[in-house]
Order: sequence, then C-alpha cells, then structure tokens
Amino acid sequence: MNYADFKQLHMYRQTEHLRQHGRLLAERREDSFRLRLFAVSDFYAEEWCAYDSEHILFIHLFQHQSGLRDYLDAIRLPKGL
Repeated sequence: MNYADFKQLHMYRQTEHLRQHGRLLAERREDSFRLRLFAVSDFYAEEWCAYDSEHILFIHLFQHQSGLRDYLDAIRLPKGL
C-alpha cells in the first residue's frame, strides 16, 4: 500500500496495517509520549501514544528522510561494522 492509499484509511485500519506490514525501526520518548517509527512501502509512519498507554493518539506520516533526524541518536550499529 502506498502513501496516498494509507492516508485515506481510518486510523484503526492504519494501525492494523502497520502491525501486519510495517517494519518497526525505532522507539523513543518525547515528553509524556511514546513514539514508534515504522517503515512501510514508500513512507514512514510515526505512532504517538501516551507513555503509559497503548491507546494511539495519532499517526504522523512522512516520506522524506529528514523526518528520521530525531531517531538518529537511538541507532546503535554492531561493533565491527
């Protein structure tokens, strides 16, 4: 599913699609929120939840790699690479 089609889905269906087809890349905390970053087809999806809850508040979509900037500190490559 591409970016435009995914955007048209209800958030419940977006969440289902992320669980089934998205690749979880990273997680981070911002203030009182827990964010999970997924790669899907031709875009990225950032899932926002309250930190102590699984209830999804919204899903932020983007296609440009500049949106990955906040996750770069969390990336740890194995030794020897």
